[in-house]
Amino acid sequence: MLTKNYPITKAIPFNPCFLLPTPCSLLPISTCKTMRFISPKTDFAFKKIFGSDQSKDILISFLNAMIYSGNSVIQDLEIIDPYSAGDVVDLKDTFLDVKAVLEDKTTVIIEMQLWNVEAFEKRVVYNLCKTYGNQLKSGQGYFDLNPVIALTITDFKLFPSSQKVISCFYFQEEEDHLPYQENELKLVFVELPKFTKQLEELESVIDKWIFFIKEAPNLEIIPDKLREIPQLEQALTIANQAGLSVSEVEKLRKQEMALEDARRAWSFAKREGREEGRLEGRLEGREEGRIEGREQGRLEEKQQIVKQMKAAGLPLNDIAQYTGLTIDEINQLS
Repeated sequence: MLTKNYPITKAIPFNPCFLLPTPCSLLPISTCKTMRFISPKTDFAFKKIFGSDQSKDILISFLNAMIYSGNSVIQDLEIIDPYSAGDVVDLKDTFLDVKAVLEDKTTVIIEMQLWNVEAFEKRVVYNLCKTYGNQLKSGQGYFDLNPVIALTITDFKLFPSSQKVISCFYFQEEEDHLPYQENELKLVFVELPKFTKQLEELESVIDKWIFFIKEAPNLEIIPDKLREIPQLEQALTIANQAGLSVSEVEKLRKQEMALEDARRAWSFAKREGREEGRLEGRLEGREEGRIEGREQGRLEEKQQIVKQMKAAGLPLNDIAQYTGLTIDEINQLS
């Protein structure tokens, strides 16, 4: 009896994301069962999601939610480099994550801040006013000035006496609350710790964007509630770790490790500074002893934080942003 020899074929491993032997990273993000998302709070991720060439529609939706209560006021914008040559010359120690010019020529400067560093509130106002004043070139008049909005997202409570997640400030008359005739400057703050809604409680586009900023790393899929907003699904696609290059993953890993080391150093140094201030105050038994102890504790606190951040490989600009120190002060403490 004749037998036919058939070639032995290699078994194709089953892919849980699809019925073909295709890597999960090559499939649409929504088809994969489990995903990992990078945190939008990190400098790298925030700029990649909101400040890259593919971010225009994402940023429009996000700004409409944060600044205009979800109304589609912004129809178009241009994302520009916040550190372009024309801006850097006059902006001393300015730290912005994303900058955009709207179709009505309003400029929006956006910053994500993880820690409540010394003089942070003053820095926000400084950035706003400098951006406004730097619009005028030689020969231009005041009519050429356009509004500027500073949108600041904080991972801490900036206004603990208020329960509002989003707070907006602008010029108005003190008693009658009459808005200033040319309301050119506006400050908008989003305080993430005050937002406590869970996924099933999300209702508005505002809720969903804040939830994304705060909880993206804890998601394993794109929830249906977030997929309802195409720009949010696009943002999660960009935040999908599977779509990052090897170099991007390494850069993100180093940044996250550096920030975690610095956060621990910040917490430890604050405790040490307080203890040293109390100890020296008790030993001296005088008010000036307590003051000197607190000052010395704060100085050593900053020195330890800067040392930790440098050891973790954080650039000087990032150290300055997270600590509230200037580059010169950082170099002096090193």
